[in-house]
Amino acid sequence: MDVQATTPLDPRVLDAMLPYLINYYGNPHSRTHAYGWESEAAMERARQQVASLIGADPREIIFTSGATESNNIAIKGVARFYRSRKKHLITTQTEHKCVLDSCRSLEAEGFQVTYLPVQKSGIIDLKELEAAIQPDTSLVSVMTVNNEIGVKQPIAEIGQICSSRKVYFHTDAAQAVGKIPLDVNDMKIDLMSISGHKIYGPKGVGAIYIRRRPRVRVEALQSGGGQERGMRSGTVPTPLVVGLGAACEVAQQEMEYDHKRISKLAERLIQNIMKSLPDVVMNGDPEHHYPGCINLSFAYVEGESLLMALKDVALSSGSACTSASLEPSYVLRAIGTDEDLAHSSIRFGIGRFTTEEEVDYTVEKCIQHVKRLREMSPLWEMVQDGIDLKSIKWTQH
Repeated sequence: MDVQATTPLDPRVLDAMLPYLINYYGNPHSRTHAYGWESEAAMERARQQVASLIGADPREIIFTSGATESNNIAIKGVARFYRSRKKHLITTQTEHKCVLDSCRSLEAEGFQVTYLPVQKSGIIDLKELEAAIQPDTSLVSVMTVNNEIGVKQPIAEIGQICSSRKVYFHTDAAQAVGKIPLDVNDMKIDLMSISGHKIYGPKGVGAIYIRRRPRVRVEALQSGGGQERGMRSGTVPTPLVVGLGAACEVAQQEMEYDHKRISKLAERLIQNIMKSLPDVVMNGDPEHHYPGCINLSFAYVEGESLLMALKDVALSSGSACTSASLEPSYVLRAIGTDEDLAHSSIRFGIGRFTTEEEVDYTVEKCIQHVKRLREMSPLWEMVQDGIDLKSIKWTQH
């Protein structure tokens, strides 16, 4: 139940990969023999499969090691290439850590970054975005689907604004590719980050889409043999990109079916929890939302205690990348969630291989343990006695 962190490998993806792990082991950049040509053909077929999923040209797809590297290339690459005339970037406060950290490192290089706040729903205010664009803005980076609360940003509208103001638009679509329909031309997206292991493909591989017309230039982060149009040197790992390509093809075929099924299971999970437990809040906009990512706050229950109690269910209280810290999620803080509710939030993920039985088991255990933990909570007892916790002046000992 933690498919936002990673997904299992689809067996069809493994089948596509196996030959390239065993028999066809040539370097796809070897030009002088059949081993290289076979691998190169497989790599180009995978490029076509990725491009087809997002409506791009295969020449616009660059293979990387994952969405973190893609985000780094997009943000640092564009900023540094256009640094002589443009020194300003715009992103949001709820982006993934690797986007925020890339922006922080650019600030240390002298760039100016605007971190747009989000509304209570988790969605940015388009008027604020328009107002933030300056004559020297080179890039706007806004994620498609948030990895903690599942909120969908109005990507097509943002693309329209950026295109009319001649600013490049990058979106981190790791949680959206293959799950909701995306078209880089209709949505006027200039750069897009893609991850393999979020779409039932292998770990350690991803891609970045970089528009060719009008051409977006990026400064490469990695020097070397000039593979991937000079933007990402290093031998392309054929078995991994074949897996990414196969995962994209399967996702394209099954997107509609998966979406319907996941929506039904999500509905079942939310309704069954909400009808059995009072004081449960769903975080993020319920309308503009990807159904497979559900973030619930259980008032008067410590999220970490609930995770420990539900130890036979894989859940999380936020992003896996920052799960070692006990700080409440910065995404929940950005949408204005109270500190105590932020600490009591759990993220439920529903994916292609999640079953009805797993959902029902999770719901049952969750209700059981929330009730038990609330019984032990003095705060819950006070609330039941009609005391308004906000009105209490706590003293420090």
